[in-house]
Amino acid sequence: MDGITMKLQADHLIMEALREDISGEDVTTNAVMKQAVTGEVELIAKQEGVVAGLAVFRRVFELLDPQTVTEFYVNDGDRVEKGLLMGKVRGDIRVLLSGERVALNYLQRMSGIATYTRKTADLLKGSGVKLLDTRKTTPNMRIFEKYAVRVGGGFNHRYNLSDGVLLKDNHINAAGGVKEAVRLAREYAPFVRRIEVETEDLDMVREALEAGADIIMLDNMSIEEMREAVNLIDGRAETECSGNVTADNIKELISTGVNYISSGALTHSAPILDISMKNLHAV
Repeated sequence: MDGITMKLQADHLIMEALREDISGEDVTTNAVMKQAVTGEVELIAKQEGVVAGLAVFRRVFELLDPQTVTEFYVNDGDRVEKGLLMGKVRGDIRVLLSGERVALNYLQRMSGIATYTRKTADLLKGSGVKLLDTRKTTPNMRIFEKYAVRVGGGFNHRYNLSDGVLLKDNHINAAGGVKEAVRLAREYAPFVRRIEVETEDLDMVREALEAGADIIMLDNMSIEEMREAVNLIDGRAETECSGNVTADNIKELISTGVNYISSGALTHSAPILDISMKNLHAV
C-alpha cells in the first residue's frame, strides 16, 4: 500500500481504530511509564504464513509519534516461518505499548487473509481462472482486506457500489426481470462500466445473454448446471461462478470453463496469522 493511498484512504480509518482503543488515555502504560524513554521491540511470526499489511502496521506508530522508526526484514507477500524475526520498532516506549494492539490487529488480520488467499490461488495455478474477492468485508476494513487479497495472489472484484453494476436477485426483482434490469442499467450507467448479472438457473442465463450482459455470474449452481451454462454462453459473455467455493470443489469449478471464481470466504472466513511483539526493552 503506497504512501499516497495510506494518507488519503487509510489514515483516518487507522486513527478511528486508535481512538476506539484509546478513548481517553492508556491507563496501564501511563501508570508504569511516567516519562518518555526510548525503547525497541521485536516483531515475531508465531506461525507459518504470508505477510500483508506491514505499511499499515508501521503507520499506526507513526500516527501516534512521527519519530517512531520501524525496520522490516520481510516484505508484503513473503512467506514467513514460525519464530522468524520480521522486524523491529524503535521509539517512545509509551507509543510502542499504546499502539501495539491496533498495529497487530491490522497485521494479523491482513496476513491471515493473504495466507488464506495464497492457499486458494495456488489451487488455480495454470488454469487461467482468476480468483476474485467480494464485498463481504469487515466494516471500515475493506481497503485493508482487499489489499491483502491482492498480496495473496487474488484479484479484487468491484470495490464498492459505486464501482460497477452487478444486478443481483433483488435488483432483478425490483426491476421486474433480467431484461428490464439490464436495459435500465445500460440506460443509466456510464458507457465505461460493464454490466454483470447474477443468475441462478439456465433460464436466467438465457435472459442475461439475450439482454446483452457483459458478465454472467453463475450463483450456487451445480457443477453440471455450470458446465451447461458455460457451453450455452459460448464466449458471448465472461463467466463467474460464486457460492460455496472450497478447496475440495475448486478443481471441479475450474473444469466448468468459467473465467472467474469469486469467494467471500477470502475476507470473511480467513483466520488471523499469529504475530507478536516481544522483548520490549529500553535502548
